[in-house]
Amino acid sequence: MYTLAVRRDFIARHYLIGGDWGPENSPNSHHYVLELQLTGESLDQHGYLVDIIEVEKHLNELVARYKEHMLNELPEFAGLNPSIEHFSRILCNTLNEKIQAPNITKIKVVLWENEIAWVSYKIKR
Repeated sequence: MYTLAVRRDFIARHYLIGGDWGPENSPNSHHYVLELQLTGESLDQHGYLVDIIEVEKHLNELVARYKEHMLNELPEFAGLNPSIEHFSRILCNTLNEKIQAPNITKIKVVLWENEIAWVSYKIKR
């Protein structure tokens, strides 16, 4: 089993809704670290699990969408509390749609909100 991982970091803003979470109820920033993990049992004809250049392209485009933005204002968060759990699922689903390597059997996003807290979301293909 092979796993390829690529990381990116970015700052995005949000505020939590629907409960009393102190300072998190007011607009605030997080320095997120996004780790994308792609897993598969076989390599392609070039000896790659997936072309890392393609992965980086999709990851850079996705990070650019959220970098320095208020998550609450984006359509994918409409009706959702912009929690790290929802954010990791949204990121994973988006990357799953964009990365089309046929030998990938699992895609996983690990999203760090700060130095001590992270959430992961994975999809089996």
